[in-house]
Amino acid sequence: MQAIVYTQYGSPDQLRLQDVPTPTIKADELLIAVRAAGLNAADRYLLRGRPAMLRFSSGLMRPKQPIPGSDVAGEVVAVGAGVTTFRPGDTVYADLSAGGRGGLAEFVAAPANMVAPMPAGLSFVEAAAAPMAGVTALQGLRDAGQLRPGQRVLIAGASGGVGTFAVQIARALGGEVTAVVSPRNVAQAQALGAARVIDYTAQDFAADGPVYDLVVAVNGRRPINDYRRVLRPGGVYVMVGGEMGQIFQALLLGPLLSARGGGQVRAVSAKPNAADLAALGEMMAAGQVRPVVERCYPLSETAAAFHYMEQGHARGKVVITFA
Repeated sequence: MQAIVYTQYGSPDQLRLQDVPTPTIKADELLIAVRAAGLNAADRYLLRGRPAMLRFSSGLMRPKQPIPGSDVAGEVVAVGAGVTTFRPGDTVYADLSAGGRGGLAEFVAAPANMVAPMPAGLSFVEAAAAPMAGVTALQGLRDAGQLRPGQRVLIAGASGGVGTFAVQIARALGGEVTAVVSPRNVAQAQALGAARVIDYTAQDFAADGPVYDLVVAVNGRRPINDYRRVLRPGGVYVMVGGEMGQIFQALLLGPLLSARGGGQVRAVSAKPNAADLAALGEMMAAGQVRPVVERCYPLSETAAAFHYMEQGHARGKVVITFA
């Protein structure tokens, strides 16, 4: 089979399309013929090997897994002896970030407990765009944010992968959404269901005062207190990614800031699982949530896809397609 391979950390230019052996599945795994693979910021960090602390799990000197890629959608071609929930011919999607990755290949071995049936009405491209970003948004809003119907939600960074899902999921859960985006993404945020859209070049959301029950900052760059300032008493600030300084603020100072009042501070790192993929899939099948895909690249142009993603201006997701 053909796969994208890298043997050292660094630029996307080192990615190579190579012939490699097709995986052999274990008793609890599926062999999936990959039809589309979504790219995430996590894939970019693992390619670069930065921040350096990632290497403690991915390989100190060189990557343990030479085939990148976590989000996949495709067709089951074989099942392990212990798998009873899927059979050959099923269309599925998965986030394999906790199961070995390897998604940028024509075939991938996937633990059955990380795979869910592909939602009705979605293409392979749309399904591949959903797993990591969609589940991150769902867990951030539902679990960390404990969003309830009627609450006011501010989503900063509402135009990227997680952000576009967060706007739609927050609305599906009954929230009143304010989205913070760049000027070119105002119309998109409105179309996704935001009740109010703030163009951050024209207006500072931090001037709103304490009006939000929940603030979700996706890859935020503002001081943590700017987000806390707009929370109502008892509100929650949820951080999803962001610059390292802000991540350390949330992890190290979050408990102290929460204890001092002005809202709870929580950081979210998605926990891949089939149950949440299925819950997300129900929302997508019902038309409440739709993946936003800006660009598709063929497998042979994966390096160009990474370069584009690194520019940081993608609307929604970038997806790799397979012949």
